[in-house]
Amino acid sequence: MIPKIFEPASDLATLVKCYWTLESPKGHTPQRNTIVPDGCMKMIFHYGDAYKRYTDEEDVSVLLPRCFVIGQLTKPLDVEPVGSTGTFFVCFHPYGFLPFATMPIKDMENTAVPLDKLFGTAGEEISQKILMANTTSERIRFVEDFLFNRLEDENTIDDIVQSTVEMILTKNGQLSIDELSKQNNINRRQLVRKFSSAIGLSPKQLSKTVRLQAMLKTLLHHESTNFMDLACQGEYFDQAHFIKDFKEFTGITPKAFYGDHLKMSLIFDSPE
Repeated sequence: MIPKIFEPASDLATLVKCYWTLESPKGHTPQRNTIVPDGCMKMIFHYGDAYKRYTDEEDVSVLLPRCFVIGQLTKPLDVEPVGSTGTFFVCFHPYGFLPFATMPIKDMENTAVPLDKLFGTAGEEISQKILMANTTSERIRFVEDFLFNRLEDENTIDDIVQSTVEMILTKNGQLSIDELSKQNNINRRQLVRKFSSAIGLSPKQLSKTVRLQAMLKTLLHHESTNFMDLACQGEYFDQAHFIKDFKEFTGITPKAFYGDHLKMSLIFDSPE
């Protein structure tokens, strides 16, 4: 099950990172996938069969909506297909969903919010259009019309938030919050408040997420990796610190995660 990636229209590219699709017949998708936080909110349409997500209670699951926005993840999310997979994703930049939000982004954390709850009748209409579409190009056209119609003021994105996010991404999350505040000439507390409102994460949370994603990509592209070297590469204080952060975002140790589990989790990562 390999994602197919599509670029957004240029007028949306500052907000939408990409679109991608996943398709797989029943039985060809692993029974359980771990979605790892990546700092990007996503609008998700299951035009195939539905998915269920596992709760914090062991082996207890609930059915996900067919069409929803998933808020910022701060912990791993385990999901499982109930049949064949046909899914269309709209992946936003870390700050990209803000102009479309109808509720505080922080309130959406770790939550799948149905589109009809977010957008009312318009949410129901776009859901039906995407579910009934025959091709990916149709889905992209429908969703871009929907987003353009709702986009009133792209300037709701704070310049300091945007520049700080770019710094975090460029440095793979390895700058301290004090360094980020200093380079943007802003008080640390003000920066945290701006991030919470625009992204739903603190600068520290986003930095940890971006740094771990960089480590996951390193694991993915190496047949074997020395975890001590990986911790050093990520500029973690020590290997114990690396393992602690790794378990926070994936639920398991690096050693347990390496292999097929890793490769399946990265299907849901934001493509470069």
